[in-house]
Amino acid sequence: MNKPKKAVVILLDSLNRHMLGCYGGSEFKTPNLDRLAAKSLRFQKHYTGSLPCMPARHDILVGALDFLWKPWGSIELWERPLSHYLRREGIVTRLITDHPHLFETGGENYHTDFFTWDYLRGHESDPWRTRKDPSWMGTPALPAGFKYKSDKNPSPYDLSRTHFKEELDFPGPKTMRATRDWLKNNATSHDDFLLFVDEFDPHEPFDTPAPWANLYDPDWQDDMIIWPPYAVGAQEKGLITGRQAQHIRANYGSKLSMIDHWLGEVLDVMDDQDLWKDTLFIVCTDHGHYLGEKDIFGKPKVMQYETLGHTPLLIHYPGVAPGEIHALTTNVDIHATLADYFDIQVEHKTHGYSMLPLIDGSKSSVRDWAIGGIFGNWVQIQDGRFKYARAPVDSNFPLSMWSNRWSTMPIPAFPNLRLPNPDHRAYLDYMPGSEIPVIRQPFAEGDLLPYWSLDAPINDHQLYDIDNDAEENNNLCGQAEESRMLEMIHSALTDLEAPKEQFERLGI
Repeated sequence: MNKPKKAVVILLDSLNRHMLGCYGGSEFKTPNLDRLAAKSLRFQKHYTGSLPCMPARHDILVGALDFLWKPWGSIELWERPLSHYLRREGIVTRLITDHPHLFETGGENYHTDFFTWDYLRGHESDPWRTRKDPSWMGTPALPAGFKYKSDKNPSPYDLSRTHFKEELDFPGPKTMRATRDWLKNNATSHDDFLLFVDEFDPHEPFDTPAPWANLYDPDWQDDMIIWPPYAVGAQEKGLITGRQAQHIRANYGSKLSMIDHWLGEVLDVMDDQDLWKDTLFIVCTDHGHYLGEKDIFGKPKVMQYETLGHTPLLIHYPGVAPGEIHALTTNVDIHATLADYFDIQVEHKTHGYSMLPLIDGSKSSVRDWAIGGIFGNWVQIQDGRFKYARAPVDSNFPLSMWSNRWSTMPIPAFPNLRLPNPDHRAYLDYMPGSEIPVIRQPFAEGDLLPYWSLDAPINDHQLYDIDNDAEENNNLCGQAEESRMLEMIHSALTDLEAPKEQFERLGI
């Protein structure tokens, strides 16, 4: 199979598969993603691995599942991102991003091995401005509710949005324009390159200017709701009304259509310079986003239902006809595919399988199962038909964090809620495939756990036959199929050399 040495990867954060026209969605307009799909392979059974945002990027850039060992955090001493290996081989790497978590504690070294990188400011938690623009008159950023009720510690974005003077000042359009310009000015000047675009849209805040604002909710008269709640049973509990739920969902659609529009500029350059003939082009995501499905909003601590966990993946490979791939894949496979494409030998232990044999038709599958989850919560496995989410039994312990980069996601609204330092219980251990000692910190009842591990479910196991129950309404736990899935998850954890405590906390 011919392997040209140019690749573009565009990661659109929180991209809902079921809302894209190319995957059968009709609620919102996505003409440019559909345009890309028309010349690409559409992967039909691509699923999340490590979650949420930074762990998913660890899957893609490092190729190793980390959620069984640690929460949201940095690249560790025993591993290197793909950009390190490419740079060592003299291959140009370029990161273009507006993703603020890449420049915060817990994500601070994912960008450093790129040959060059460009950070477009102003999205979500980016601490960009210290006050509102006093000249702001309400356009193009329309009046909207704030993320936090108190003005003493405002959301960074609620300050930044007042400084946007035109649509191109919004982070998403700005990032896509920068991507277009780099391709236009550089793509034909390099024999090989990886352009990695980490675009935070359509992640919240669901803030757009005209003509996108209220495009799908033209009758809305109040200030826009751009910050969705993170809640299970949001309407049932009275956190939002049905009308507000409709508006929030419509605002996601507006942002989806806006970033799709600006993606079109990137595709135009690919057309104008005929880059399709020698450039691998991938659009992927980290996860979806609940917008009222099962009365869930945001990314609260629930198992990865199809809305969040079943994600789109579009791959254009030069010379390969468009079509569909029904093999089971997950995000670490994107890393393995890029390593295969560039003939890179990764030296640390990874968990992905190259998808090139699926793309060239030499194989019909590359994996029998895909596993994923959030540190200290459910461990979830699927075989392409059945999905099994196994919760901790009795308690969430034993549980340890393995890391030499003692950092995790900061919570701007709660600056004192940080990861506790290792204490006298910590000791040195070794990760699979590594001879570098790693700090292993046991946790116990009463400890302050990492944010995404708080309030873990107990004995809340769920099993669904996705082929016959796509909406996941019929929990099959307790039936014969659960025994097979238990064996599968035990085998998968064994293959991964997962910590023995994971088997104990999951009761397997």
